[in-house]
Amino acid sequence: MIKIAPSILSADFLRLGEELKTVEEAEYVHFDVMDGVFVPNISFGLPILEQVRKATDKFLDVHLMITQPQKYVERFCAAGADMVVFHLEAAEPEDIHAAIDAVKTCGKKVGLALKPKTPAGSLAEYLNDLDMVLVMTVEPGFGGQRFMADMMPKVKAVREMIDRSGRECDLEVDGGVNIETAKTAVLNGANVLVAGSSIFKAADRKNYITCLRG
Repeated sequence: MIKIAPSILSADFLRLGEELKTVEEAEYVHFDVMDGVFVPNISFGLPILEQVRKATDKFLDVHLMITQPQKYVERFCAAGADMVVFHLEAAEPEDIHAAIDAVKTCGKKVGLALKPKTPAGSLAEYLNDLDMVLVMTVEPGFGGQRFMADMMPKVKAVREMIDRSGRECDLEVDGGVNIETAKTAVLNGANVLVAGSSIFKAADRKNYITCLRG
């Protein structure tokens, strides 16, 4: 099943509660946290997540684009995340393992994200503990970027790794996803699609989400 995760980074924050209601057709809500250090932009954090949690019962897919995620994952779990995804590049391996364990101890799902230049093989030592892998199809930090089709061999390689592992692990892509690029991502093995600008700019968001699934 293809799952759609609208990124509220592209929503109207003066009307966020209303905006969330317009994407109820989707399975997830994607919540992008940026710290201005790991990525060259700052977005929002725990107080907004707490309010989003009150406003929707949708599965909250929280993507941490921050340094030292092991210091913060428990707080994001407590604030309402259903899944916490953080970057493999954001800390040393022992800290990545510690962050994975912390999320699981909180009873939430956990994922790892890969920036465009990070090879699929970097996942090998973590894969057996993950519920999702996120392959970035743009450089993380800003919405509205163009989809990087040259990431599709990596998506395919990660799908093959997941299939060989025998685990139930989702494969998510994030960046430049629209109706056309969604088809490419799914063809290469993705089953969770993050879309921000394309969904929130659509005149009929419900229909657009349906079309993204293909």
